[in-house]
Amino acid sequence: MECVDNGLNETEKKKREALKRTKPRIYEKVMNYAEKIKRGESIAIIQFQYDYRCNFRCQHCCTSKMEKDKRHFMIEDVRELSRQADELGLAHFTITGGEPLLFPDLDEPVAAIDPDKFFIAVDSNGWLLDEKKAKHLKSIGVEKVHLSLDSISAAEHDAFRRKPGSHARVLKAIDASRGAGLSVLLNTVVTKQRAYSQEFIDFLEFTKKLGVGVVMMLAKPTGSWEGKKDVLLNADDLAHVRTLEKKYNAFTHLVPAYGLDLGCIAVKRMVSITRYGEVMPCPWIHISMGNVFYEPLKDILERGMNIKFFGKRMETCLGSVDGEFMRDYMSKMDGKPTPVPFTEVFTKSDFIK
Repeated sequence: MECVDNGLNETEKKKREALKRTKPRIYEKVMNYAEKIKRGESIAIIQFQYDYRCNFRCQHCCTSKMEKDKRHFMIEDVRELSRQADELGLAHFTITGGEPLLFPDLDEPVAAIDPDKFFIAVDSNGWLLDEKKAKHLKSIGVEKVHLSLDSISAAEHDAFRRKPGSHARVLKAIDASRGAGLSVLLNTVVTKQRAYSQEFIDFLEFTKKLGVGVVMMLAKPTGSWEGKKDVLLNADDLAHVRTLEKKYNAFTHLVPAYGLDLGCIAVKRMVSITRYGEVMPCPWIHISMGNVFYEPLKDILERGMNIKFFGKRMETCLGSVDGEFMRDYMSKMDGKPTPVPFTEVFTKSDFIK
């Protein structure tokens, strides 16, 4: 697999030393990442869509078309997924939805994944994340929360999330999470229009002073935004956004991590598993590479790494930036129930072997 070894910076070294002291099993797996990449294996974070219940109706929701009446994860299935992922040397789970803090049984999948074997994060809109809940998350083994913040303007954020009062709640959730000892990362959606706005610069200045990292989530034409091409970035827009990584504590999914520069991280560094067991290359590329209820995770990841767009290095975000993959492959999914089976998207020529 093509990648660039950037070496370990001081922040990464400190993170690994902390893992070595507190989570030796996770540390052991992380230390093997570089070799796994050289062998052409995935080191994916598992973005786990355990449940889709939610108290928001965000404009861009990427799971709005996911709910189905079919077999879904039970706790014994989560334990089996954890077992297989551990055997493959994977080290990270992010529990998402929906809104995980609405899940009545959230403690159970956290325990089934096993915080001693995996670094566990939770996505949240922040509405329910007060001091008590933050302390509880920390106590059951959650290490990090990803909170959604889409403007320093309360009116703009609340309108985008379609939830009056949500801006004030997420700011309180940041403080509550930090107070409980949870790491905090902010997710913010970046459209073509927002990328060049003064509001976005003001937002990045605000989060820089706040001392919180920001993931710049590039707008995707999936879920509620299926077919909405006017919000997408092109290659020049992406280059502009990436210049901001040098000035602010903000980054896209293309930024190097763990000393490894992988380009697009779909399959290599992230997969998304739906409530119904379908394994997708990332949360925004709604193609099923297989189902963990019927195939081993190992076989599914190997299949994904054998697709040229995921197994080879790609310098762009496949699911968000206009290009060959967007035009020739994402377009095959329009109007179909998601996720679309890989056999309906790729042909024999799209496989490496």
